Amino acid sequence: MAPEERQQPLLAAYGEDQEESAYNSSEKVVVVGIEEEEGDVEAAPFSWRKLWLFTGPGFLMSIAFLDPGNLEGDLQSGAIAGYSLLWLLMWATVMGLIIQLLSARLGVATGRHLAELCREEYPTWARIILWLMTEVALIGSDIQEVIGSAIAIRILSNGVVPLWAGVIVTALDCFIFLFLENYGVRKLEAFFAVLIAVMALSFAWMFGQAKPNGVDVLVGILVPKLSSRTIQKAVGVVGCIIMPHNVFLHSALVQSRKIDPGKKGRVQEALNYYSIESSLALVVSFIINLFVTTVFAKGFYGTEIANSIGLVNAGQYLQEKYGGGLFPILYIWGIGLLAAGQSSTITGTYAGQFIMGGFLNLRLKKWIRALITRSFAIIPTMIVALIFDTSEQSLDVLNEWLNVLQSVQIPFALIPLLCLVSKEQIMGSFRIGPVLKIISWLVAALVIVINGYLLLEFFSSEVNGAVFTAIVCVLTAAYVAFVLYLISWAITYTPWQSLTRSKTVASTEN
Repeated sequence: MAPEERQQPLLAAYGEDQEESAYNSSEKVVVVGIEEEEGDVEAAPFSWRKLWLFTGPGFLMSIAFLDPGNLEGDLQSGAIAGYSLLWLLMWATVMGLIIQLLSARLGVATGRHLAELCREEYPTWARIILWLMTEVALIGSDIQEVIGSAIAIRILSNGVVPLWAGVIVTALDCFIFLFLENYGVRKLEAFFAVLIAVMALSFAWMFGQAKPNGVDVLVGILVPKLSSRTIQKAVGVVGCIIMPHNVFLHSALVQSRKIDPGKKGRVQEALNYYSIESSLALVVSFIINLFVTTVFAKGFYGTEIANSIGLVNAGQYLQEKYGGGLFPILYIWGIGLLAAGQSSTITGTYAGQFIMGGFLNLRLKKWIRALITRSFAIIPTMIVALIFDTSEQSLDVLNEWLNVLQSVQIPFALIPLLCLVSKEQIMGSFRIGPVLKIISWLVAALVIVINGYLLLEFFSSEVNGAVFTAIVCVLTAAYVAFVLYLISWAITYTPWQSLTRSKTVASTEN
């Protein structure tokens, strides 16, 4: 395909010569000590002050590890498998960290986020499919998050506020996001830090009330155990860690700091600090997930109701098990769930802006993009709330289908990411080395295979009828063909856009 054809943005509001970027220069945080120093320092000493200024993007990224879908997976894992899958939760978080660090590496080293690079490097038809699949994944994730918030609002209102009304309340969070964004990136990051702290305190309080056995928890973390009875939950623990939209999001968030991609020392320093803060953020998320899993393992593992616990009825079961007291555990659970739902829906709005702007090169005012992104999710969520408001079982079935939807989209984020970070023409000296490349592809292959197993199990039990089976087979064939295309493209392609940019930079420097 000719370069002239591929350079054209699908949509542009302010002219062909202006491209969408994650942050304007005026919006970026200046890291004190980087802009003031002369030259390109290869090895600057560690600074706690710099670490503080780089802290933020990793914690926003970590919210996807704490959304209502993950919390439901935690509570079901604890109720059905007890403490036996805690080791897997830990290693799944490590795998998620590897993927997210690659995403951050891409954003810092290139000064572009994943959606922008997909637009530049892929043929038009392929990038349109990637954009549509990413939007579908985002909508599916947002439905789970909004429903989770609506359930929390219903709990905290003693059932006065119905599910559909909770969806409307949650939909208004995009205006909170726009309000905070006007005051700068750091204010927005502080808001999310407060929500993460609310989750941590709520679920820590529940952990203290349940009093799980410390030795059992430690053994569950350190000693791998797996049985035929827990294999499906084990697959679910790994499958829900990688969120497609979160891979796109993190590559954009790291550009909120003013770093010159042309200075290797500055880029390496930024990558070091981002690696530390992302690791700390996912340690916090692991601890929060651990709290939820162990509370339900202590209270419901081995009981008759273990298999029937879901996000909708979890609060009531907790209340019956642990009682009321000065601070009823039902409301503590509702507060934690509300913080998880609200934070994840707002980051979903954030991710939607980057995805839409990056893939389409669409320059619109932020409030318009936020409104469009939020509408994509709220309209189907409202329909879901009205249909399933009176049926807990139907909501659980819906959640299973949404998990399937997320699983299907994972290759469309992981394969482009791993392809791009492996190419010297795009990453320069910051491309991943052979060892990290092998590890990354193994992690991606493991996640894709595990989610493929989930899909196979799900469709084998849910797909009935000749017509439906035929449709699923056709869609599966098209899906597999596109995934194979992405893999083959990753092996054979030449990143022409990056070569063009490199030549431009070189001629400018000369």
